[in-house]
Amino acid sequence: MGMDINKLMQQVGEMQEQMEKAQEELDRETVESSAGGGMVHVTATGGGEITQIKIDPKAIDPDDPDLLADMVLAAVNEAIRSARSLQETKLGGLAGGALGGLGLPGLGQ
Repeated sequence: MGMDINKLMQQVGEMQEQMEKAQEELDRETVESSAGGGMVHVTATGGGEITQIKIDPKAIDPDDPDLLADMVLAAVNEAIRSARSLQETKLGGLAGGALGGLGLPGLGQ
């Protein structure tokens, strides 16, 4: 059973275009998270870039800077997890379906 290289290359090109389009869509979407009962809010793109951090002035305690640092860290990590989840939702099926559609052993299974 021979492989049609031209067809394979066409499928790879189509998959690459679909992946690029999905990545552009992710970069336009945002996810949000918060920590400390809403004292720290973080916004990130679906691509995982942190775009905004808002800190309630009440969260700033000069006697306990570690608490603020912990809240920021928790909110950033949650935003990154949310972005990864969104990526898996958008790209996971595309990658598995497209790769499996190439008919290459071991891909998309």
